[in-house]
Amino acid sequence: MYEKEVVDQQAVIEKLKVQGGDEYVIRKQCEVLEESKNMVPDCERRLETIRDELLATLETDKELAETKEYKEAQALLQGTA
Repeated sequence: MYEKEVVDQQAVIEKLKVQGGDEYVIRKQCEVLEESKNMVPDCERRLETIRDELLATLETDKELAETKEYKEAQALLQGTA
């Protein structure tokens, strides 16, 4: 999601520059762009952490093995390994 936002925001900034937009607005849009860029690695880190926690839970809580949710989680994790 944030990766698309980065691309979209870059387009907005380029459009403003080409149209001779207000420097203040361009500067603020650049700040928004930087915030979006910073979110990409943060989201990746959080997803990796959650994935690792889910893997650990699936390995330690074997009584869940017959549940629908367990099977779905296993299938999803096999696709990301």
